[in-house]
Amino acid sequence: MNKKILSCIRVVLILGIIAGLIGCAESGPKPPIAKKVKHIEEWHGQEYSDDYFWLRDKENPEVISYLEAENTYTDSIMSHTKPFQDKLFTELRGRIVEDDIDAPVKIDSFYYYSRTEKEKQYRIYCRKLHAITSEEQIILDVNELAEGKDYYDLGNYIISPNHKLMAYTVDITGDEHYTLYIKNLITGELLKDVIADMDGRAVWASDNKTIFYTTLDEINRPNKLFRHVLGHLPKNDVMVFHEKDDSFGLYVSKTLSRNYLLLGLWANNSSEYYFLRADRPTGKFKLIKERQPGVEYEVTHRDGLFYILTNENALNFKVMTVPVNKLSSRNWKELIPHRDSVLISGFIVLKNYLALTERENGVSQVWIRDFSSGNEHYIEFPEPIYTVSTRDNAMINSPYLRLSYQSMITPRTVYDYDISNKSLILRKQKEVRGSFDKTHYITKRLFAIASDGTKIPMSVMYKKGVKLNGSNPLYLYSYGAYGMNTEPTFSSYRLSLIDRGFVYVKAQIRGGSEMGRWWYEQGKLKNKMNTFTDFIACAEYLIAEGYTSKEKLVINGGSAGGLLIGGVVNMRPDLFYIAVADVPFVDVMNTMMDPTIPLTINEYTEWGNPNEKEYFDYMMSYSPYDNVEAKIYPNMLITAGLNDPRVQYWEPAKWTAKLRAMKTDTNRLCLKTNMGAGHMGVSGRYDYIKEIAFEYAFILDLLNRTQ
Repeated sequence: MNKKILSCIRVVLILGIIAGLIGCAESGPKPPIAKKVKHIEEWHGQEYSDDYFWLRDKENPEVISYLEAENTYTDSIMSHTKPFQDKLFTELRGRIVEDDIDAPVKIDSFYYYSRTEKEKQYRIYCRKLHAITSEEQIILDVNELAEGKDYYDLGNYIISPNHKLMAYTVDITGDEHYTLYIKNLITGELLKDVIADMDGRAVWASDNKTIFYTTLDEINRPNKLFRHVLGHLPKNDVMVFHEKDDSFGLYVSKTLSRNYLLLGLWANNSSEYYFLRADRPTGKFKLIKERQPGVEYEVTHRDGLFYILTNENALNFKVMTVPVNKLSSRNWKELIPHRDSVLISGFIVLKNYLALTERENGVSQVWIRDFSSGNEHYIEFPEPIYTVSTRDNAMINSPYLRLSYQSMITPRTVYDYDISNKSLILRKQKEVRGSFDKTHYITKRLFAIASDGTKIPMSVMYKKGVKLNGSNPLYLYSYGAYGMNTEPTFSSYRLSLIDRGFVYVKAQIRGGSEMGRWWYEQGKLKNKMNTFTDFIACAEYLIAEGYTSKEKLVINGGSAGGLLIGGVVNMRPDLFYIAVADVPFVDVMNTMMDPTIPLTINEYTEWGNPNEKEYFDYMMSYSPYDNVEAKIYPNMLITAGLNDPRVQYWEPAKWTAKLRAMKTDTNRLCLKTNMGAGHMGVSGRYDYIKEIAFEYAFILDLLNRTQ
């Protein structure tokens, strides 16, 4: 790629912020107009011009001034909604239990859990010895640690095998560079061992004094594994592994059996694992199976066998076993075969049971096999439309399988499934305060027909009594990338929309894995356009069937889902009234043509390598920034994070600037940049509620539903 700058025109930013009527182009607040500086590159022998390339330079004071001017404009546009935002904040906050406690997780003789206290932004991590009725020990109060800081993210915490030490990781900027601290849980003191600039994940060896952790390279890729011994200087830590292929990252974990440490190497469509006995931390990690393009696998351990979930010659994955001491491919045996109609999305191996998380016809389910008897069964759940996952399973010899369950109308519920008698034991259901009654709401599944005849599922929720006559506002959300599923989950926050007459819809478009691995394959690379046309088909169906109208349709997506929003507002801007794009990946070509940007190289397998002409042309055909045109666009709210390492702040900033310069309407266009956070937004729970209140106020104000 040959880069050249033809000219650099330095002009003053036009801030133009004045008082007046909101939304009136003549007399209302004037948006900041970004200067144009022609930047030209040569791609595939052709010139590519970018007037807003200069916004990539975060060290340029003019860039910060522009972002602050956009924030000032957004605040001005939204100033008349401030009382309503406050009302929404009180309403949203009023539904949560502010003094709450999670379902404890039993690890050996301890019960670990976290809780919240009223008026405090962050969680408090605790444990009890022997019984949940025992005296509480606070092991980490994040509120105390975060005091005086605008942003504070507890990345992970890891308890030593003897339960005397706690390693935890912290990010205070949102750039996802973490610092590791170690706390003595007996004395409460912090050890002098502090490890900076790591990626947030670490694991203890069995000796209670050795920690393995990973560090980041200049493009935010976890590429090195180190071994640290307590009391030693981190600068002298031994580098155990260095992954030099820029398309792969690495992470370290421990098997549920606690016998082995696992070093995982991953790319978007390939993986590789090494193992080391946890009681021999100075040993050498051994390869399980070398990487192959397009072959992914995961590993766990039980009774001398590695259990391996793999897609090798199995599109929807299968489960294999191999003896730990006989890893040759001829010793691999098939335990669970591949099935064309069922995707195996995860697995857990306990002492006596195998549990698979599956998806069939878009619905998640959990399948159990008893190792001793060979009996098999599916867990029965109380609703036809739901999502379930296995989480917080910490002990291999547990008689229970911990599950997290929810639906569009059922708050997140934690069950322990007693496998021996096939019963669900309720441990915790998230309480919704106020007048919420799930029987007052309807949830169902709909199918739109895509342009190629494919049926696209949607999960729907609305309040009983709503008439489907086209008069309802509708909030349509999706993601559609990386094989990640858009699940029918619950949120008490969205009741503020639904109780005001909204229909809420989650579209399970191609690019996720809802209908199997092929669903993902049909929404990536040169099939990516299916993601956009599926979403448009869902919107058209919902309008045709009377769920809403073009004048009342709100759409939302974030990150790669923001790419979705950017794509569809270019393709069918007439179809939507309001579009909300959170930290959107919209400057596809500039990002994917620059290998120095985090995530670029290892995402060639998701979007394509634009250095190859066929992929360049295809990506250019849908890149939202590159396809902005002089036409009418919906009302739009766009968000960004200045420290975002995943989607750089300048993607939404450049997109906003170009939209302002080219769109032919007077519809509302607001950019809101968090100047002290990253991809995940604010870190405090009350600050997060304020962000939700702001977004809802933006939407409800435009729809004249601010009562």
